[in-house]
Amino acid sequence: MEREIDKLTGHYIICGAGRVGRRVALELSRKPVPFVLIESDAKRQETLDSSWLVLDGDATHEDTLKKARIDRAAGLVAAATTDGTNIYIVLTARSLSTKLRIIARASDENAEKHLKTAGANTVVLPYNFAGHRIAQSFLRPNVVDFLDVAVSRDMHEEMVIEEVQVTANSRYANASVGDSMIHKQLGIMVLAIKRASGPPVFNPAAAETIHAGDFLIVMGEVAKMGTLESLAAGK
Repeated sequence: MEREIDKLTGHYIICGAGRVGRRVALELSRKPVPFVLIESDAKRQETLDSSWLVLDGDATHEDTLKKARIDRAAGLVAAATTDGTNIYIVLTARSLSTKLRIIARASDENAEKHLKTAGANTVVLPYNFAGHRIAQSFLRPNVVDFLDVAVSRDMHEEMVIEEVQVTANSRYANASVGDSMIHKQLGIMVLAIKRASGPPVFNPAAAETIHAGDFLIVMGEVAKMGTLESLAAGK
């Protein structure tokens, strides 16, 4: 297990195998993208998928995060069951990596500012999200159903919303949305362009230029997304 973890690069570290941590791991495994899950509770470890990389340790300790190769990680999730533990995890992780993207779970709204002060880029409050989701299911049921289908990456779903980064070697770099022929050739709609700086460009016009480093927020068939990702990467 440790040898496999030592090979990781560009991976994600999930701290805590509670309900939130397990769900994050499940979603990442479906992509699939590499990740390692840190959990110190032996009983919880036994309930995890045997194909996942699981590191036995305390995520508030520097040594544990170093074993998870935080120096080569793309992101970290602080998903412990208590806000205090997550604050310690974020503090430790941020002290080891200034550029790492850190997302933290919070139970209490008051903990959000402390987690961000500690170094979290994003704080998610599951209970707030659940309440919003329930209300929207009453008020906008068709919108909610559409988004459920659109953001799913299950192969049985026909349409998904994805983000694709354009590299300097891509045919799309410095081309306009219209000239890229993304919609005409692949049937994929460009919903927005996220620039390296500045606000996103929603519903971009055909004349809008795509630059290297941009993220395209797109919607289309699952089967065509792989082709778009390859072309955007210049492959």
